[in-house]
Amino acid sequence: MTAEGFLEGRRLQLARGVLLQCIMGGYPPARFYGSDDGDLALLADPAQIHRLPWSDEPRALAICDADELTGESSNLSTRGQLKKVISRYAAHGLAPVVATELEFFVFAPNPDPTQPFRPPVGLDGRREDGQSAFSVSSNNGLRPFFNEVYKCMAALGLPRDTFMHEMGVSQFEINLLHGDPLLLADQTFLFKHLLKEVALKHGLTVVCMAKPLAHTPGSSMHIHQSLVDIASGKNVFSDERGEPTAMFRHFIGGQQAGMADFTALFAPNVNSYQRLCHPFASPNNACWSHDNRAAGLRIPASSAAARRVENRLPGADANPYLAIAASLAAGLHGIEQQLEPSAAIQGEFTVPDNLALPCTLHAALERLKRSQLARELFGAEFIEGYIASKTMELTSFFDEITPWERRVLAAQA
Repeated sequence: MTAEGFLEGRRLQLARGVLLQCIMGGYPPARFYGSDDGDLALLADPAQIHRLPWSDEPRALAICDADELTGESSNLSTRGQLKKVISRYAAHGLAPVVATELEFFVFAPNPDPTQPFRPPVGLDGRREDGQSAFSVSSNNGLRPFFNEVYKCMAALGLPRDTFMHEMGVSQFEINLLHGDPLLLADQTFLFKHLLKEVALKHGLTVVCMAKPLAHTPGSSMHIHQSLVDIASGKNVFSDERGEPTAMFRHFIGGQQAGMADFTALFAPNVNSYQRLCHPFASPNNACWSHDNRAAGLRIPASSAAARRVENRLPGADANPYLAIAASLAAGLHGIEQQLEPSAAIQGEFTVPDNLALPCTLHAALERLKRSQLARELFGAEFIEGYIASKTMELTSFFDEITPWERRVLAAQA
């Protein structure tokens, strides 16, 4: 849209079906978004209008809400779904506080998708070979790229907590500062967009797939969650003596109750399950623990004021609005129903059957289809549309024969 049209307040409209567009570009049947495929109004959030610092030509990006023409938020909008969850907390006098940890890979260009990704050539003329995890000098070969990333983050008002090299080859992680869930979802979305755009300027490719390399840890988007009392600003997960509260237990109980039903929302792609089925600290379970990275729900070591629940299931490929909304909605369900969690686990453990999660996209979608809880929390229109879109993606995947099948199965009798 032209800057003049935007500043004049001209309304931008979008067909409803676009919110269910598949990653391949197609659409599920029109019955999932209204047979007329009428328009939605895109309304820019005044706090999320940004001049894009990496663009040579003056350009701006505005994060918008997708609203029905009658004024209410579209049920198909993931940003709208997150705002509804936050409002439900506010009705209880509570405000969620979240932080996201986003992992990603920086690769050389990959024009042939049949070939594996490769790390880029660094300033020293060499490719990283996987020995740089948590090194203080591991990203020096990519210093020009990261310098521009930092500058662009500052220009967009994206505060960062820590930035480090992760376990994978040319894999990195950023921790965004904790705050309002909608703000953190916006910031996570902006950061992923920024990464890809700046990488292209430097002849690089940033990949936020959950598992882009075999035999290598995948990329997560861990979500840290706490709740504060709106009136006092105090963390309601700790009492006056610094001990965990009943609300803390109920929040964990709700997370456990919704985790299997919502796996398809946290792990939305076929590749998501490559990360979860070969876990390097990527647990595919609804167990909870104090500071055990093998649990899907981890309570990090912290002060009582910072007591929080870390959902370790979502991958870097998850929609931040939807993943945060689903995680918080499950926690609120536990509070409202006063659900009690299972016993905490420590050390090495075997996952009980009732806390195991779906390990393929097909199984996760089948679980979501049967979930009355998902329909209660997000509405039948959203859940059925989401399933329809993701089923198309799964069908498209099964329409292709992989190199493994040709290599291993072709010679079989």
